[in-house]
Amino acid sequence: MADAAVGDVAVEDARQVDPAGRLELARGVLRGLENRAAGGRPVSHPEADGRVLPVAGPLARLLPAGGLRHGTTVAVPKGPGSTSLLWALLAEATAGGAWVGIVGRPGLGLVAAAEAGVRLERLALVPHPGADLLAVTSALLDGLDVVAVAGAERAGVRAADRQRLAARARQRGAVLLALEPWPGADAELICTDAQWQGLGSGPEGGSGRLCSRRVRVRLRGRGVAPGGRHARLLLPGPGGTVGLGDAAVADVRRPPVPVAG
Repeated sequence: MADAAVGDVAVEDARQVDPAGRLELARGVLRGLENRAAGGRPVSHPEADGRVLPVAGPLARLLPAGGLRHGTTVAVPKGPGSTSLLWALLAEATAGGAWVGIVGRPGLGLVAAAEAGVRLERLALVPHPGADLLAVTSALLDGLDVVAVAGAERAGVRAADRQRLAARARQRGAVLLALEPWPGADAELICTDAQWQGLGSGPEGGSGRLCSRRVRVRLRGRGVAPGGRHARLLLPGPGGTVGLGDAAVADVRRPPVPVAG
């Protein structure tokens, strides 16, 4: 039974599929994407080789490689602005021809995704993978450029399973986006201090239309200063895409450690 459709790719509700069929569900998503690709199978990049998937300019300034490096795991924990950050990470990649799968996130707003610049015809959703989240995610990593996954803890995915998924992404040259805390991730992007903009002043708090949300995005992980790096971004900006909240991207300086004597 179809739960939704993205382009011509049917997205099945895995709650209606027996456990033995959920892996075949993921393979069916891949076959659907193959049918949409003029040349056949979506392009994958075996083994991490330093290549980078593009991201929007404001995010490129924040990430040490200027984009999403093939073969890495990036954690984007849930928080204010995290879904807008997800779309901002995927927009340029899909526009450049990358294929993306999202596992375990029902209720995503595809209108917001399109406004952010995500190419929906290159996006496949498996919103309800059930207990076979691990197998479904692993299968998608075999054929897609980026796989975002949520609900690993709820599905009983253990630490060793997380390591195996990260290793599979590295071997296949895919990017694994964990939409939750993910120990051992190569990088972690966290949104804090969200403030909506667009309302005017008034006796009852102002009126008008919310047009953008200013957030502080902090990056921690390999290739950045020990304290991390942060930037003020608009997620979303006035047109739905990511924008700069200010002109600076700064490393977070740790306070000096007092020395006895």
